[in-house]
Amino acid sequence: MRISPWLVAAALALTGLAPASPALAADGNPLEKTNGFYVDPGSNPATWVRDHPDDSLAGPIRTSIATKPGARWFGNWSGDIRAAVDQYTYAADIADKLPVLVAYNIPGRDCGGESTGGAGSPQAYRDWISAFADGIGGKPAVVVIEPDALAQLDCLTGTARQDRIDLLKYAATQFAQKAPNTWAYLDGGNATWISAPVMASRLKSVGVQSIHGFVLNVSNFYTTAESTTYGKAVGSALGYAAPFVVDTSRNGKGHGTDSDWCNPPKRKLGATSQLGGGPEMQLWIKVPGDSDGSCGYGTGIPAGTFSPVLAKHLIDGD
Repeated sequence: MRISPWLVAAALALTGLAPASPALAADGNPLEKTNGFYVDPGSNPATWVRDHPDDSLAGPIRTSIATKPGARWFGNWSGDIRAAVDQYTYAADIADKLPVLVAYNIPGRDCGGESTGGAGSPQAYRDWISAFADGIGGKPAVVVIEPDALAQLDCLTGTARQDRIDLLKYAATQFAQKAPNTWAYLDGGNATWISAPVMASRLKSVGVQSIHGFVLNVSNFYTTAESTTYGKAVGSALGYAAPFVVDTSRNGKGHGTDSDWCNPPKRKLGATSQLGGGPEMQLWIKVPGDSDGSCGYGTGIPAGTFSPVLAKHLIDGD
């Protein structure tokens, strides 16, 4: 968004963030180089709408989801990762829009859960994430680094745990060194998963100070207010007002009284991608309508697969 520096400073002031973070002083500002967030024309919802123009759900999904800016996820399904990232960020750059990308290929991804997978070895991941950063280069972008990877450290032991720490630190370094106009955010879990001091310690161990900040609530449902309170507590434990963003794609009704996270009922679309509102930015990171796995309302639908039925539940909040 071609926003003047004073407007950016004002937005940060409104969110309670001081420009004292080492990353904030060091990196380029992608907001100043673009004019709004990028709407992914190849997202699963957009593709479904184009393929099903006569379906009764096409209109609501087009209006409420497919035309809204959100993130594109990249992983072991993305083919030549440098080419894929370059193509995506180039299209956004030509449109003068800011793309949001998610790197999701850490070895042992999701600890064998619904989204299991990832690179086959530590070296394969280093090669992959290095090529990812090369694909962005000097183009403006926002990158979310490996959702759940830090919060799920507890499922790893011994060398696997240290390998993950080393790989996340390597990833942060790659974006810091190769993508000067990218704001990269390490994933910091959600509002109730890991205590703020522990998460701050983990973020420090993987070099959060070398990039822009951290991200919360990816693919989860906690309210922006809850996430903001937690984010500020993490920042306090870090010792500086680290910028953070919140995934608002499905938090319009909050988490509710249940602890379900996998295609649960009574969740709703949240605030569309924008600056401020508590965190530095509110972003649609999880693609609304993409299944969390074969569970809940999405029984029989693999993780990452779009379902118009799931999308309609989020539109209606039922």
